[in-house]
Amino acid sequence: EVQLVESGGGLVQPGGSQRLSCVASGVAFEKYAMSWVRQAPGKGLVWVSAIDAKGDSTYYADSVQGRFTISSDNAKNTVYLQMNSLKPEGTAVYYCAADPSVVEVTGLSAQYWGQGTQVTVSS
Repeated sequence: EVQLVESGGGLVQPGGSQRLSCVASGVAFEKYAMSWVRQAPGKGLVWVSAIDAKGDSTYYADSVQGRFTISSDNAKNTVYLQMNSLKPEGTAVYYCAADPSVVEVTGLSAQYWGQGTQVTVSS
């Protein structure tokens, strides 16, 4: 059974930082591209960032470019999202997703999804 389990969400002040983690099990992690997708209250899913299976290439939405950093650790089957300079509009449930294709993970059509972790940016 494939499982993606996110953690690290919580309440953070505007301008603050937060690091999200996503641990994958039941999947050959080194063969999967990974992404982070968020859903703000009452809104649809929005792709945030992705990393290819080798960890060589990273991709970011314009809205987070320069503030967020995605990374992966194949030894721990884990992908991270370091979020800096957080803004109130960053309040959302953050999901990680996995797919053999980096095209699919950036297109909101990944094969596997986690349950999400809530991030609230508020003073």
